[in-house]
Amino acid sequence: MLSAEQLALAIQQNVTAALAEDIATGDLTAALIPADKIATAYVLSREKAICCGREWFDACFRKLDPEVKINWFTQDGQCIGVDQMLCEITGNARALLSAERPALNFLQTLSATATAAHQYAQAIKDTSAVIMDTRKTLPGLRIAQKYAVSCGGGKNQRVGLFDGILIKENHIAAAGSIAAVLKATRNASVPVQIEVENLDELKQALNSGAKLILLDNFNITELIAAVALTQGRAILEASGNVDLNNVRAIAETGVQRISTGSITKHIHAVDLSMRIDT
Repeated sequence: MLSAEQLALAIQQNVTAALAEDIATGDLTAALIPADKIATAYVLSREKAICCGREWFDACFRKLDPEVKINWFTQDGQCIGVDQMLCEITGNARALLSAERPALNFLQTLSATATAAHQYAQAIKDTSAVIMDTRKTLPGLRIAQKYAVSCGGGKNQRVGLFDGILIKENHIAAAGSIAAVLKATRNASVPVQIEVENLDELKQALNSGAKLILLDNFNITELIAAVALTQGRAILEASGNVDLNNVRAIAETGVQRISTGSITKHIHAVDLSMRIDT
């Protein structure tokens, strides 16, 4: 679960970087508008989606105009429809024009992530499995996308290499064996997960006391066998080649978790537009 402090810091860093990237030494086009001009704008959704990213959106405008007024008609995590007005913004016209693209970039990208997570979560509805995110996120938007996954109904895993242990094939090879590398985690104060590629490795992990095991690219038959072999001794997570066509079948094997990078990296930006009210 992301903390309020993590989110606040991410919003500040993301928005500062986005505005600096776009405006740099000044918005030459917005400078054509009188400096004291006040304007009202609204944002429309052109397609169905799950709304996400309001705080990032708002921060873009408030960074340029602390007095801006933003009135939202939807919440993060709510479904939005075609031609739905999402919010109304009133403030300095130059600020509205300069913040428009970075603000919409955040809103359309995070809404896309939330929408993808929602689609996967709905596909396994009424099973005992949950959809988990991964570290396969857009550079610089790790926290933002993990927040979006949670808005869409998915669950968060470790943020990075610093707050959890995931032992993969190369870690096992470097350590010498599954038993050896798991022994080294005996006093770990963070979650420990190990990746296995076949049923024999699963047996080794279970015999070495693993409690959280990632089943890498197991097919449906192998997943069923893995669940039967484990008998509840560890939490099993299926990963690899997961899509909307097979995620339901994977969930019905009895695994508790399903992770997929597609909800954060294979996304299609939601079609949004901002219009100045004339």
